[in-house]
Amino acid sequence: MASHGTHSVRNALTVDVEDYFQVAALAPQIPRDTWDSRECRIERNLDRILALFDRFGVSATFFTLGWIAERYPHAVRRIVEAGHELASHGYGHQRVTELDAKAFRADVERARSLLEDLSGQPIRGYRAPSFSIGRSNLWALEILAETGHQYSSSIYPIRHDHYGMHEAPREPHYPLEGGILELPPATLRLRGRNLPAAGGGYFRLLPYAMSRRALRRIEQVDRMPAVFYFHPWEIDPDQPRVPGISAKSRFRHYVNLHRMESRLERLLQDFSWGRMDTVFADHLGPTGMPAARSGESSRIPVT
Repeated sequence: MASHGTHSVRNALTVDVEDYFQVAALAPQIPRDTWDSRECRIERNLDRILALFDRFGVSATFFTLGWIAERYPHAVRRIVEAGHELASHGYGHQRVTELDAKAFRADVERARSLLEDLSGQPIRGYRAPSFSIGRSNLWALEILAETGHQYSSSIYPIRHDHYGMHEAPREPHYPLEGGILELPPATLRLRGRNLPAAGGGYFRLLPYAMSRRALRRIEQVDRMPAVFYFHPWEIDPDQPRVPGISAKSRFRHYVNLHRMESRLERLLQDFSWGRMDTVFADHLGPTGMPAARSGESSRIPVT
């Protein structure tokens, strides 16, 4: 087990448990009704991730699709048995922007029920597929609260062509009165803009030194935990190539897959990591319930 050295801030390590054929950018080439016929590589990739986390002695939160849990229950149980937090990524990896309130409620209730039945533990956290909660659909946070979720990590405070709410707070906050706690992915504030620092394609594309510098600044200057994420398919350079995708999607999806695992090793060694529910325990309370709010919470005005 590797030593982390001395760190003043523990960051939150998260994994979005979905397979390569479920990525939203590839949806035009991979119809949903073909998923069951695809080669699913989630079990082998999760095995590698769990072994990596064990080697470095870190715990993480796994935002898991109900679709995956339903077909690979043993993989889900292994996550929990290894001491990690199990959280929800919804059932069918549909963007919240594509669902109405009734369909969204059905999706998150189905996923939460599956995950709780498999794990025997309460499912407290939720992350929207493709960070698809923003100004136009903050009503989703009310439904998450009503369905028993206690925090979300779904609003990415950046500008992006597919998602993001750049004006949202970078720190933990309550977007709606009476809603649930939002724990946004990490961003670096630079020259009046929020730059992504949370992982994913940016982590694969940019030199590792840039990611390390951004996370170190969040740790030392902002003095707050960073929420980092990646996907199991990102450590799998041998995954099937999907024909017919755009040049932009091809670049975003496949860039530096062969370097991802070694970069993760450096990341786990350079910083201190934990589960969302432990890193943000002061916000959630000792049992995962939202802690009592004091003073004015940071909220996003709804228009």
